[in-house]
Amino acid sequence: MTNTGDLVWYELLTSDPKAAIAFYTDVAGWKTQLWEAGNYTMWVSGQGPLGGVSQLPDAAKAMGAGPYWQANIQVASVDDTIAKVKQLGGKVYHVEDVPEVGRIAVIADPQGAVIAIFTPSGAGMAAKDRAKPGEFSWHELYTTDHEAGFAFYHQIAGWEQLGEFDMGPMGKYVLWGRGGKQLGGMMNKPPGMKTPDGREVPPSWMFYVTTDDLDAALARAKAGGATVLNGPMDVPGGQRIVQLMDPQGAAFALVTPPSG
Repeated sequence: MTNTGDLVWYELLTSDPKAAIAFYTDVAGWKTQLWEAGNYTMWVSGQGPLGGVSQLPDAAKAMGAGPYWQANIQVASVDDTIAKVKQLGGKVYHVEDVPEVGRIAVIADPQGAVIAIFTPSGAGMAAKDRAKPGEFSWHELYTTDHEAGFAFYHQIAGWEQLGEFDMGPMGKYVLWGRGGKQLGGMMNKPPGMKTPDGREVPPSWMFYVTTDDLDAALARAKAGGATVLNGPMDVPGGQRIVQLMDPQGAAFALVTPPSG
């Protein structure tokens, strides 16, 4: 089963769930399934449900949020973690109990990047092999102070720094994970980093979906109305990535399976 500090359940909050379902079904190869306990559509990979899709809440839109992906960090106690988030200078936007699932809170770190924390009501979710196509395998934070960002997540989630790359003028790229296994990276966002429509990119997370044929998936994404933000390009470790914005404006990325 998944453990404290794992990232679980990836939620797409979007302006057009129906169009988003058609897009990601084609690009990522996911299927969809209706959650039995409510009117809620889940994303399903070859290893089972991995997330869901919802209408972007009016409260989020009122704060200036556009469509985005939101992961959940599994924690031992949502309420204890909320207290720590506030103590460390983060914000808490929403807290709810989902029957038969668990307790969830949407938070922002002190630099403003939004993510969620989650405590399951039962045994939790089955762990997945992130190297398999259709799974989220890398989690990347673009922020204004990656050292402060890492310190925050280390305290609320127990993440460990597992290495770093010197990216020259762009600064350092910190590798982080848990239990010695890499799960993602953190870096300061480049000055002037903007969305295709010219908006300044706020501190935010980007999540990478594994695909066994990046060029084919990219072709499907572009045909479906996606915008290429960066790439495709090679990255350390022998993988290739491409960063995209879906037709509704949510950023995500594709990555080839780990080599070896």
